[in-house]
Amino acid sequence: MKKLFLAATAALALSGALPAMAADAPAASAVLKNYGDIAQAKYEDALSGAKALNVAIDALIANPNDATLAAARDAWKASRPAYQQTEVYRFGNAIVDDWEGRVNAWPLDEGLIDYVDAKSYGDSSDSNPLYTANVIANKELQIGPDKVDASVINAELLHKLQEAGDVEANVATGYHAIEFLLWGQDLNGTGPGAGDRKATDYDTKNCTNGNCDRRATYLKVATDLLIADLEEMAANWQPEGEARKQLAEKGDEGGLATILTGIGSLSYGELAGERMKLGLILHDPEEEHDCFSDNTANSHYYDQVGMVNAWQGKYTRTDGSVVEGPSIREFAAAKNADAAKRVDEALANTSAKMQVLKDTSDAGEAYDQMIGAGNEKGNAIVQDAIDGLVAQTRAVEGVVAALGLKIKIEGSDSLDNPSAVSTK
Repeated sequence: MKKLFLAATAALALSGALPAMAADAPAASAVLKNYGDIAQAKYEDALSGAKALNVAIDALIANPNDATLAAARDAWKASRPAYQQTEVYRFGNAIVDDWEGRVNAWPLDEGLIDYVDAKSYGDSSDSNPLYTANVIANKELQIGPDKVDASVINAELLHKLQEAGDVEANVATGYHAIEFLLWGQDLNGTGPGAGDRKATDYDTKNCTNGNCDRRATYLKVATDLLIADLEEMAANWQPEGEARKQLAEKGDEGGLATILTGIGSLSYGELAGERMKLGLILHDPEEEHDCFSDNTANSHYYDQVGMVNAWQGKYTRTDGSVVEGPSIREFAAAKNADAAKRVDEALANTSAKMQVLKDTSDAGEAYDQMIGAGNEKGNAIVQDAIDGLVAQTRAVEGVVAALGLKIKIEGSDSLDNPSAVSTK
């Protein structure tokens, strides 16, 4: 029921039914307090989702079969919406951006973690010596000049592997490492189908692909780390937490600029650019965000939900309760109603396009199929959402100007200089 309620409330938030313009501007301090309260609620909900995932993973490890694997996959998917809605806090809040790589880094060279299909993946990479290190199968690893004891898979080892050798694709922790361990590689290219790892990869009595005990240990350690990382960020957004302190130190103008930086940069450089336009230019399924599970359309959709609720100052929690208060929207509307209205309209327009993206995926055509070469209809659905994101960024820039603020929007070669993007 929680999942159904979340979907319904998200659809309502994205429907374009906008609250009335405020006549008087709320105090900036009140806007920032509500922004922090919503962050706290979102990270607490993400933490709850990770804990539910942990329970499902315990059940899979204890009794690996098709049913427990499916339940763990469902729990992973259910954990994503709340987290995706937090991503609007990443840009502008250094404490979040510095931490984010531990929990949501992508894309990853999955051969670092486990076995891969050599035909499609290859056996080496000029840019990553650990491309096929396969820590699950190997109890000793060579990382640069150092031999690393990997006989025990624990948090310390996974931290050493994370971005080992200063290679960003060495992702050993977070949602996407767990996703790979639950689904395995998606070997379908831009055709239908997600990863298809078998439950017997965790069955020590009937083990497939070897090292089932170490694979289970890795999955459990990675999930425990995800919980610990989310606990850290949920604490940072408590009323006396470090994230709130850093926000307050920026002053009212700096705090308001932070909110708008989050919306503008997630919308433009990150989501429209790196997560969407790059994959569309290359028609490359490896450039989709949730590439093993084919959950990408949902991740993009809930990023947009997060931007809407950051603007409107209202968040519906996974238990159905609502956190709301004075918003940047009300503050902007009181200063320049036309500029605020343009953001309202742009957000509603993009949200409608994201709904089409999500509905298409829910109906059976996954995001990696939509970006495939020759899929004109699918390509157009993705491009429409990109265009909407770019337009809403421009509307946000209009509010920034109207409020006399200064922000820096993260860019992307995919949007700013597409000729620089390699066409494999």
